[in-house]
Amino acid sequence: MSVVAKGLAIVVMLLCAGCATNVPQGGERASQPEDVGFSSERLRRLTAQLTERAAKGEFPGGVLIIGRQGKIVFQQSFGLRDPASGAPMQDDAIFRIASMTKPLASLAVMMLSEEGKLSIVDPVSKYLPELKDMKVGVMKAGADGKTALMLEPQRQPMTVQDLLRHTSGLPSANASGNLIKRLYAEAKIGNRGLTSQQYIDALAKLPLLYQPGTTWEYGASVDVLGVIVERVSGMPLDRFIAERITGPLKLADTGFAAPMTHANRGARPQPEGPKKALPNIALVTDVATFKSGSGGMVSTAPDYARFSQFLLNRGELDGVRLVSPKTIDLMTANHLQPGTVMGADMYRFEALEPSPRMGQGFGLGFAVRTDAGRNPLPGSVGDYYWGGAQGTYFWIDPKEQLYVVWMMQSPEARLASRFLLRAMVYQALVK
Repeated sequence: MSVVAKGLAIVVMLLCAGCATNVPQGGERASQPEDVGFSSERLRRLTAQLTERAAKGEFPGGVLIIGRQGKIVFQQSFGLRDPASGAPMQDDAIFRIASMTKPLASLAVMMLSEEGKLSIVDPVSKYLPELKDMKVGVMKAGADGKTALMLEPQRQPMTVQDLLRHTSGLPSANASGNLIKRLYAEAKIGNRGLTSQQYIDALAKLPLLYQPGTTWEYGASVDVLGVIVERVSGMPLDRFIAERITGPLKLADTGFAAPMTHANRGARPQPEGPKKALPNIALVTDVATFKSGSGGMVSTAPDYARFSQFLLNRGELDGVRLVSPKTIDLMTANHLQPGTVMGADMYRFEALEPSPRMGQGFGLGFAVRTDAGRNPLPGSVGDYYWGGAQGTYFWIDPKEQLYVVWMMQSPEARLASRFLLRAMVYQALVK
């Protein structure tokens, strides 16, 4: 039997079973979707779409959880956990969540802020003095008419808030990008084999792409935040998150690597793209030296559903409060100042860049919807979200008391699945 045929058999079985038969692992299950304003009939449309697309091989497999008003409305797995072996997707599959690490690292910073151990208005150099003299790179024409990279001082110092909202001027490494991004690639910024100190030492030698506070540029900011957490707390980032966040919230399968005993739960990608190449997604059991606050963690759909409910509850879950409600309110408000521009390569970032043009902004760890219109996808003013480059995605809609978590390992299908889920979840919400 071919892999596609195996996938078809699995998803048909799931469709016949129906979402009501799945055992919830992320919280209490609503007795029926109508109890919390969803239509069972319309949810079957969603099931049918994901079933069909998995069977066609548009994505290898995934797990979807929808929660509303404190109850799980929908929890189901689709397709294959491992396309190479034909193993079916399971609700407890473990995924590389890439940039969905950022909200956890950002929460760690805000917890330290609540304890008075740092302030987000402080210059980054207060905690990382190695970065104090970073200059801003500017391409200018010299007397000979040739364009060259010039260095200018920061007009205002990069702050911790700049790191949280991606206005630090720090770009990502890109070997095919502009000169400064190529310098970051050559310096191996993002190399998971570095120690935290080696990472900061390498970063300190490079120029910023933009003046801090002026431009939204998605890059190395949250990796730097992770090192600040280590310096301020005196603990490695993975230990801080384990002891202060995932442990108290009972996110048992969320960390920087899964144990080898859970290797058979790791979700794997399929060959994709024009060249039908296998995406470079690390095994969930792989351990990196550098604990990346930007994108180093693994998790499951039920774990991230619990984390989403914690955020929706404004900082509390099952009697455990990690931060005050006002801290969550601050994190999920728009922090982009009037006049903030998008970086040159950020146009239509992930197809919905956090700009006023698209009715969006960015908070302290999340993109935030600021306008009912402009954005082509359904949602509510005040909803916030983020996703991972390897396919995972979540959003939280406080107005509707709703969260959605989608776990998948497919860079190629990530945008199509996000657009589909926004449309199909909201069409099923009828009250």
